[in-house]
Amino acid sequence: MKVGLYFGSFNPIHIGHLVIANHLAEYSDLDQVWFVVTPHNPFKKKSSLLDNYQRLEMVYRATKDYTKLQPCDIEFNLPQPNYTINTLAYLQEKHPDHAFSLIMGEDNLKSFHKWRNYELILENHHIYVYPRISKNKIETLFNGHKKIHHIDGPIMELSSTFIRNSIKVGKNIKPMLPEFVWEYLDEMNFYK
Repeated sequence: MKVGLYFGSFNPIHIGHLVIANHLAEYSDLDQVWFVVTPHNPFKKKSSLLDNYQRLEMVYRATKDYTKLQPCDIEFNLPQPNYTINTLAYLQEKHPDHAFSLIMGEDNLKSFHKWRNYELILENHHIYVYPRISKNKIETLFNGHKKIHHIDGPIMELSSTFIRNSIKVGKNIKPMLPEFVWEYLDEMNFYK
């Protein structure tokens, strides 16, 4: 099975995340997309990051009606700080019958060469890159690389930061969130 790994804090997960993940699950050769909820880094200030399991709960609620989209808490059990190469090695060991790929925004590809063991990641995994709005074409060291696939998908300019800030000042952001996530946020009074 081909699985795309979509890493993020998902604080909160919103419709932009779902649109991108669903587009990849439906219009690429990936069989599933797993939302890998990244744990709170113990060395960083907590700020407005919700607890790991609260964010996982939101991802679970957001994806429960989509058979090709799955929540994943694999990094909760790995030593922190963690690197993507370690997560990939652990997943490959746990699921030897799966082929794992990374999903990232075009902006992240620019700094990919700074990631730990990026060469090893590229040697063993494909990367699916979704577009961002940009004034100029984003040039990277990886233009034309055979394992990097640029996806012609919808461009979503919606951020979790915008949603959190909007909730804080009492704006109605309900249309920006999956219904079950909105209900959970509202019930728990998150970000207020």
